[in-house]
Amino acid sequence: MHIGLRIFFGFFLIVGLAALITLRVFVQEVKPGVREAMEDTLVDTAQVLATLAADDMANGHIANGAFARQLSKLHESPVSANVWGVQKTAIGYRLYITDAHGIVCYDSSGKAVGQDYSRWNDVYRTLRGEYGARSTRSDPNDDSSTVMHVAAPIRRGNEIIGVLTIAKPNQTVAPFIARSQRKIMLYGALLMGGAILIGVACTWWLVVGLRRLQRYARAIAAGERADMPLQGASELAELGRAVESMHQRLEDRQYVETYIHTLTHEMKSPLAAISGAAELLQEDMPVANRRRFTENIRRQAGRLEQMIRKLLALAEVEQKQRLSVREPVALRPVLEQLVDDIEPRARQRGVNLAIDAHDAADPAIVEGDPFLLRQALGNLLDNALDFAPQGSTIRIALERQPAGKAQVAVVRVADDGPGVPDYALARVFERFYSLPRPDGQDRSTGLGLCFVREVAMLHRGQVALANRDEGGACATLTLPSAG
Repeated sequence: MHIGLRIFFGFFLIVGLAALITLRVFVQEVKPGVREAMEDTLVDTAQVLATLAADDMANGHIANGAFARQLSKLHESPVSANVWGVQKTAIGYRLYITDAHGIVCYDSSGKAVGQDYSRWNDVYRTLRGEYGARSTRSDPNDDSSTVMHVAAPIRRGNEIIGVLTIAKPNQTVAPFIARSQRKIMLYGALLMGGAILIGVACTWWLVVGLRRLQRYARAIAAGERADMPLQGASELAELGRAVESMHQRLEDRQYVETYIHTLTHEMKSPLAAISGAAELLQEDMPVANRRRFTENIRRQAGRLEQMIRKLLALAEVEQKQRLSVREPVALRPVLEQLVDDIEPRARQRGVNLAIDAHDAADPAIVEGDPFLLRQALGNLLDNALDFAPQGSTIRIALERQPAGKAQVAVVRVADDGPGVPDYALARVFERFYSLPRPDGQDRSTGLGLCFVREVAMLHRGQVALANRDEGGACATLTLPSAG
């Protein structure tokens, strides 16, 4: 098939399906939309009439009082109105009032006086202080005979002494629904016609451009001299850049494949837990077990969400070749703010936090991205808190040290936890690698320390994690000082 026809049919298929689905949704939404608007109007009307009927209801004259007399004249008044092309000749409301026990004491149609309506949803819910409404067929065998009922409480002070319900057949708005649907279909047909014209124009424009490029490529292949046919676009230069970037693209492909493979492997465990819990929840079980399995689903879903969020942040950092933001960052205020942020969580776990900063005379200032540095330091503190036992202290040290002719800022975060097993010391900064928590909680995403390593490398620094002789572990982040 000619490439122009392929493009046109592809465009038409996409636009046609999108237009068809959109039109279908719009047409289907007209009916509920109109009925929702009608219900909103009925709510306002019911509230107003319930207020007007309150005095007669309180005095026991609702059946023959002023309110009833005025309503009796309502249906006698002639109506002639042209509403958006639809002629209205009669009032379509029916109104009935029940007492506090749900017994009908007034009905504008005169059909239900004395009947017990206490079980109808509009009356039942309104008497309990809730919003009462229902939609009921007047003819059980006719879908179009539904009547919408909306109720409002009649109050004497704060006491509900009755319920006023307004009923309106949905059939009264059917002409408006049909009219709207016809307009949508008309404009939809015009939209499709316009889409076809645009598709033809776009296809012609693309085909002409492709043919000119094709002739140009053939001329170049034949060794002929040829000018670039498309002004403002250097295709040969783009081709040269594509060759130069081929090696980088192949490396990126391998990076993505490794990423997807590792991510898929890490997602298996929480997905399996969610699937297993969901299957068990389909069976009958005690409420306590059901709550436990539901909590397991929520916890595993949260783990997946956290994994994806951290993975996106890590991927963004890994793809950076250089810092886009560089400014002086004083590390001590950042650490103090982070300690204030996690102190409530540390207090809940019975863990103390202590900052030992030796940079008062010579502040530790680095040049970099304050947002990334804050995230990296926060990850170190979170990691220490995960492994710190109850009653222990996490010590955060900050100092400046000489490194040859330059100065470096060193941040140490030490905990009194179980430390890192020897077999894991070389892998703790790998993506998705995580150790079991000493309190039995779920493992982390395994992305926090990997993120710290990438941020350190972006800032020409380094990070290390080692066991302490006195027990526990210590993470050390070293960054070049500014100036």
